[in-house]
Amino acid sequence: MPKITFIEHDGTVHEVEAELGASVMETALRNDISSIVAECGGGCTCATCHIYVDEAWVERVGPPSPSEDAELDAAFDVRANSRLSCQITVTEALDGLVVRTPSYQGR
Repeated sequence: MPKITFIEHDGTVHEVEAELGASVMETALRNDISSIVAECGGGCTCATCHIYVDEAWVERVGPPSPSEDAELDAAFDVRANSRLSCQITVTEALDGLVVRTPSYQGR
C-alpha cells in the first residue's frame, strides 16, 4: 500500500498507509488527521480538505481541475501548491507523497 505523510499545521507528522483508489482526503479521515475537516465529504463543494502538496510532488500530483480551482479561489491562504485532498486519487505513483495542512480550513 502507498504511504502518505501528512504534516499538520502544528508540526504533527502522520505517516499512514493509503488504499489504492481512495482519495487523499478519505485517507486522512480514516487515519484521524484532525486538520482535514472535509465538510462536503469529497464533493468538491467546499475547501475544508485544503492541503499544500510538497514541492517535490506537485508535478506528479498534477494541476487542479477547473472546478477544484474555483473552490480553491475561496479557500484561506491559497498557494501555488494548494490542492483539495478530495480531488487527489491515491495511486502507486503517489507512494511517499508528502502534504501539509493549512492553519485554517475554510473560507
